[in-house]
Amino acid sequence: MGIERDLMGGLAKGLRVIETFTADRPRQSISEAAAACGLDRATTRRCLLTLAHEGYADYDGKFFTLKPRVLRLGTACLATMPLPQIVQPHLDALSDRIGESTSVSILDGDEIVYVARAAQRKVMSIALMPGSRLPAYCTSMGRVLLAALARDTAAEILGTAPLPARTPHTMTDPRQILEELGRIRAQGFAVIDEEVEIGLRSLAVPLFDSHGRVTAALNVGLAASTHAAAALTDTFLPALVDMQDNLRGLLR
Repeated sequence: MGIERDLMGGLAKGLRVIETFTADRPRQSISEAAAACGLDRATTRRCLLTLAHEGYADYDGKFFTLKPRVLRLGTACLATMPLPQIVQPHLDALSDRIGESTSVSILDGDEIVYVARAAQRKVMSIALMPGSRLPAYCTSMGRVLLAALARDTAAEILGTAPLPARTPHTMTDPRQILEELGRIRAQGFAVIDEEVEIGLRSLAVPLFDSHGRVTAALNVGLAASTHAAAALTDTFLPALVDMQDNLRGLLR
């Protein structure tokens, strides 16, 4: 109760507005941003105009887009996190070894956040980099991280309503996804076959700290045209497990 009296409601609302800008929604009108953040139009308008005035957003009279200055809010966090610094050299070596793009991410609510990446070639229509976000329910790293949670916690994150279908192959039923998480937990890896984007397949494993807790996820992403889904584990799982083992004593 005491802490709530000291909270800045305006700052909290501004942050909610910033979070509405994603790779799928990089350019928004006031009405679109208001619908995405759940605030009324007048409040959203004031937040957006303030962001534009302070140099965090650009406004062309109808649409707002974020400007590079907003990266200051995220790069400072990534720069102070030990995880990216620890995994990046291992990730670079892994990507060179297997000839495919690899990434490490953490779970933030119902999304994964990329903290390190080694790209061999572009495999998605959007550019992935540290700080990029994707839904957890339909990504290989997201499912690995959700599988590490207690079932009730994962179920709360997934909710009960059908989830958005990003492609015709996306698993959208939360109950079905929970069953899949059980299989992932038992086998120790997750495979995604064109559920995030048509033409993309990926394989992920969890990364453990020295106490055996899952702290992040590691994946390889590749074009569906180059490898059959059934062959992913035989081709790439041993290399991912090697990195998993090498990092186990380094992560805290």
